[in-house]
Amino acid sequence: MKNSKAIVQKRQQAILQILQDRNHVSTEDLACELSVSNLTIRRDLQELSGQGFVRIVRGGANLVNGTLYDDPSSDSEALSESHKKAIAQHAASLINDGDTILINSSTTAIQILPYITDKKVIVVTNNGLALSMDLAPGIELIFTGGEVRGNKKSMVGEMAVNNLSRIRASKAFIGVSGISARGGIFTSVLQETAINELMIRRSTQCIILAAGSKIGQQNNFQIGSARDASVLVTDDSAEPSAIYQLQELGIQVHQVSVQPEEETDGTNRNVREANR
Repeated sequence: MKNSKAIVQKRQQAILQILQDRNHVSTEDLACELSVSNLTIRRDLQELSGQGFVRIVRGGANLVNGTLYDDPSSDSEALSESHKKAIAQHAASLINDGDTILINSSTTAIQILPYITDKKVIVVTNNGLALSMDLAPGIELIFTGGEVRGNKKSMVGEMAVNNLSRIRASKAFIGVSGISARGGIFTSVLQETAINELMIRRSTQCIILAAGSKIGQQNNFQIGSARDASVLVTDDSAEPSAIYQLQELGIQVHQVSVQPEEETDGTNRNVREANR
């Protein structure tokens, strides 16, 4: 019986994690560590090579330097500043007084914080950008700790995972690089995969934040099933058929509209819940 796509993706993520630690690994060693055949590993390496992550060499593969650290399709490129703020502002309206919330390294998700002005909440994040923000007195800010990576100053690694595993949150706000009904929820940065997966598992409600261009799309690393999401906050450029497929899974979809003439100051935004 053929492995499901999710199992294959998990195994390929494991291969990249091993390569990150060692830079080179043999096909035989990978097959032994992951309890699969050499043929399966060779197929995985061919796929990863096609994606630009590894270079096939005799008997194994080498990691291509620099491919696992930067987000090639960051949400800062995918969204204008006004759209990011509109999505973040609506997401903040979903927070209740007394909530404990998780926020991942997304530059859209972290912009939720300035819009929490009149509530007492505990915010746990691996996003170092929160350090430079002016926060309302009611926000208690906790960092996961861990190794700091990239321009987003995301905190990753074993320490971050261990600390996060002790927390139970009301809501998780997860900025993603792709979400589709069939494929699942995706990130484009390997190091952030474990943190994002854990944030989803450690929250009662998962709220996904994504640009319209990311709806119906997949990316390099899967962090969950689409069914893990309770709410999706996006903009009104999303493909209607992709939105409908997500709604069929029971996901509430909130679409934010920003009129072109209003984008300079970010005011008078319209928000609607997509109709089925």
